[in-house]
Formats: sequence, structure tokens, C-alpha cells
Amino acid sequence: MNESSPIRTDTARAYEPGPIEAPARTRRRFRPIRWLVLLVALAAVGAVGHRWYDARTAKGTEQAAAPAGGRHGGKRGGTDMPQAVGIAAVTTGDMPVVLQGLGTVTPLATVTVKSQISGYLMEVKFREGQMVKAGDPLAQIDSRPYEALLSQYQGQLARDQALLQNSKLDLQRYQTLNRQDSISKQNVDTQAALVKQNEGTVAADQALVDQQKLNIAYTHITSPVDGRVGLRQVDQGNYISAASTAIVVVTQLHPISVIFTLPEDDVARVMRRVRAGASLAVKAYDRGDAHEIATGKLDTVDNQIDTTTGTVKLRALFDNGDEELFPNQFVNARLTVDTIKQATLVPNGGILHGSPGAYVYLMDGDDKVTVRPIKTGETDGNTTVVLSGLNAGDRVVTDGTDRLKDGAKVRITEGAQASAAGGKEAQAAGPQGTGADAAKEAAAEGAPQQGQHEGGRRRHRQGQ
Repeated sequence: MNESSPIRTDTARAYEPGPIEAPARTRRRFRPIRWLVLLVALAAVGAVGHRWYDARTAKGTEQAAAPAGGRHGGKRGGTDMPQAVGIAAVTTGDMPVVLQGLGTVTPLATVTVKSQISGYLMEVKFREGQMVKAGDPLAQIDSRPYEALLSQYQGQLARDQALLQNSKLDLQRYQTLNRQDSISKQNVDTQAALVKQNEGTVAADQALVDQQKLNIAYTHITSPVDGRVGLRQVDQGNYISAASTAIVVVTQLHPISVIFTLPEDDVARVMRRVRAGASLAVKAYDRGDAHEIATGKLDTVDNQIDTTTGTVKLRALFDNGDEELFPNQFVNARLTVDTIKQATLVPNGGILHGSPGAYVYLMDGDDKVTVRPIKTGETDGNTTVVLSGLNAGDRVVTDGTDRLKDGAKVRITEGAQASAAGGKEAQAAGPQGTGADAAKEAAAEGAPQQGQHEGGRRRHRQGQ
């Protein structure tokens, strides 16, 4: 076939790929993806730049606004501005050493009254919740079966007593005949043995009679202790089995005890006072540890420490005349071990803790504070004993301590001055209260300044 034939030429062109057309198709395939990646990158760069611009703008706004209205900025927030603080005076007084533990009200006697004999309950002689004395009647069991047995045993006793009396008379006759050599010695000995036998029978009969008398006494059930009866456990007319059926529970309430626990580290201190013969007071508080229920005295200390909890049990007695303490009630017990006389006392709100240990901000004059390390002792939750570092009459900062440093300038609020003059009326304030006090101080300070600016503008307009 001729190479210039149009058929061959078209066929060759149809099947022979050109070097220019293939790259063109490839570029059209990947160009949209590249544009998409480029757009995403540009959007990310724009978002980052927008956030950076907003952050710079907000920072500039805060810096511009801080000198105008912020307490912490500008000249007002600098170190030259005195810090408003509250102070309290260090006083002297007695500090009780109190040990606190969890306790349970435990009656000295809790008796479940049961019948010692079996029989029908004929009568209930108590009212539920009634206060009873030892020996007061509580219930009555049917005594007729036991009375019948008592009569039977008394008859046997009378018969055997008669036999015993007859055998004794025969023995006397045999002994007389034996002295006259009219009877053998064997007959005398046999009669003497019969007398012993009859004596034993009479003793057994007497025991049966006494037992039935005791059973009849058991049919009258009485209270074994002074106390309060609870709810009735069985109703009248029921058959009661001996030592198995409970009738009522009697609980002693006067006096009543509280069993509480203390850590084993406090045992030595308590035992020293107990061996010295001291009468230690114990106060019982309610579950919330806010209301004092009763006051009593320490009675005894247990003889061993519980190894599982590391505590020791103590018993305190309370008169409980008003019956404020109820059996099995949960209470907080406070044991006063000792009292520190004429101790140096400082409010807890003025005591801080840091690298030097416990310290306070001590007023140096009326406008400056210094850091004073102290050594503390016992505390009652409001005040703490200072063993060294402070003297009575010193003034310490109790409010606004979170912004102070050694040598800082301060100004005392009017309320703090009155509190310091009163001495013992100073109250402890924690770090949480300083922010609100600072806000109030800022508001109080801001009002006069605003009035001054307004007065200045009015004078300026009048001058114009």
C-alpha cells in the first residue's frame, strides 16, 4: 500500500499519540487541586493574622483602660499607693486545750425484759414510753399452774415430815431396848439409816416447794433498772416461752454516757491528767457541731488502743436531766484537757504560712508593716496561742494580707481601728474576703475623685 494513502495516514494519526497532547491533558487534571490547596493555605494565613490583630487590639485596650479605671494599674496600683488593711490587737487570756472526737450516746443499762417461766401473759402493767423505777411491775404471767404444783409439793413435804418424825421415835425406842440388851445392835443401826433417808426426802420436798414459790414470784415481772420502757413486744393473751419471748426493753437515761474516740497520740496527755486526779469536762455537740447539747465529766479510758483505727475509746457521764441526749445518738465530744493561763492570743486570720514558717504582718507605726516570724501553739478555731514573736498590745494585719510585703505602705480602715482598740473583738478574715474588701475600698476611693473632677469641670466652665 502507498504510504501517502489517506487511509494509512488517518489510521496512523488515530493510533499514534502526539507528544504535546498527553501533557496538556495531565495539566488540566491536576490544576483544580492545586488551586484548592492554595486557597486553603491563604485562608489559614488570614485567620492567624486576624487573631493576632484582635489580640493586639484587646491588649492595647486593656493597657489604655487600666490607668483610668483599674485599681491595679497606673499610679493607683503602684507600690507607692498605701494598701487598705484591717488590723487586730494581740491580747492575753486563757486558752482551753480541747480534744475533739466522734461519739455515740450509750446508756449505762439496756435491758430486754423476758419471762423466766412459760405461761400465758395475763396482764401488761406498763404504758409505752413510761418512766419506771427498779421493782415496778411490768407484766403478769398466769400463776395458777405453779400454785397447783406448790400445793402438791407441800402435801408431799407434810407426808415425808410425818414419816421422818415416826422413824425418829422408833430410833429412840430401839436405842432404849439396846441399852437393856433386848434388841440387837443391827436393828438400831437400820433404824438410824431410815431416819437419815427420811431426812433426805423431806429436804428434797422442801426444795420443790421453794422452787414453785420462786416460779410464782417469776409470774410477777418487774423492771430490773430505773429507766424508760420502749414499745411493747408482745400483746396480752399470748403464750410466752421461758427466756425466749421479749416483752419490752427498758433503757436507763439518768445518768447516760457518751463513748467517743481520740487519736492514740492524745492518750498520754489525757492519762497524765487522769492519774493526777483531775476532773475533765466533756461537752457534747450535735451532728452539725454547732449547738452544745450537754456538759458532763470524763468517767474512764479504755484499756487498749484499736489497732485498725489508731484510736482509743473514752466514756463520759452526763446527768441528762433534760433528756437532751438520746440513746444511740451521734454527737461530737469535746474534752477539755487543760487550760493555758495568760497566753498571748492572736486571731487566726492574721497568721500566714510560708518559707519562714508561721508569720504575721506586724504594724510598724501607723502606715507600714514588717514581717514577723512567730511560733504558734494551741488553737480553738478562732484564736491561736503565740509562744514567741509577739507581745500583748502588738497590732497585726488580719485583712488585706494577700497584697502585702515586708516594708509595704498601708492605711488602716476605720473599722479596723475600732477593732484594734477593742482588742478581743477582732475577727479572723480569710483570703477570700480580701477581694470584696478591696472592691469596696476602690469604690469608696473612686467616689471622691470623681466628685473632684466634676467640681473641676464646673469651675472651668464658670471661668469661661
